[in-house]
Amino acid sequence: MPLSDPAELEMSSHSSLDMGHLLLSAYEIGDMVNQSAEVAEYAYWKSVVDQDERVHQLVKQFAKAKEQFADCERFGRFHPDYHAAKDKVVAIEQQLNEIESVSRFKAAEQQVDDLLHEIAKQIASSVSETIKVPSNDPLPKGGGCGSGGSCSCGSGGCG
Repeated sequence: MPLSDPAELEMSSHSSLDMGHLLLSAYEIGDMVNQSAEVAEYAYWKSVVDQDERVHQLVKQFAKAKEQFADCERFGRFHPDYHAAKDKVVAIEQQLNEIESVSRFKAAEQQVDDLLHEIAKQIASSVSETIKVPSNDPLPKGGGCGSGGSCSCGSGGCG
């Protein structure tokens, strides 16, 4: 359907220009993030982990143990090997976490995730205070829906 109203044409070209500018700004933000200390730390520890043969061996063991546990889990904790399989997964995961490069990599990864989440929150709040920004955190820090935050009691608050 062709646009005939000059106001619609202006709005249409204006929004496409805004989208182009918006995408350019997003790439600029991405470049700034890539140049951050957090990303440099992440990249360093990722390369250290990637080169560690012990980590590779434990990751293979961990994947195999998780697969065995998943087989047991299908039948529940009444499976005769359920607890042993679960304990093996936990033990290998603990061995991995005790390796300095792995723990530092995970910490650096969390810092990058936190940085990206803060950027997303800033962008969302500049649009509207009610926009929710998802997080990778399995235990949200409150303030949002489902955690007793502002949206759980309606716009009038809880009280």
